[in-house]
Amino acid sequence: METEKATYRSFLLRLWQVEQNGDWIWRCSLEETGTGWHRKFVDLNALFGYLSAETGTKPPAEKESKR
Repeated sequence: METEKATYRSFLLRLWQVEQNGDWIWRCSLEETGTGWHRKFVDLNALFGYLSAETGTKPPAEKESKR
């Protein structure tokens, strides 16, 4: 089962908007479906950073262009 965890993870993603200093920003949370583990993120960049760290990949904005 430990090997499966390393290659497959399932999350419930929740997104909502809040007003901050006159701007609308996205807040988000992840819940791991198998364990019930839950974490909130202040914005989409924080979420992408977490997912990138968990998967060992670069966030989309940091990837090099293929042009």
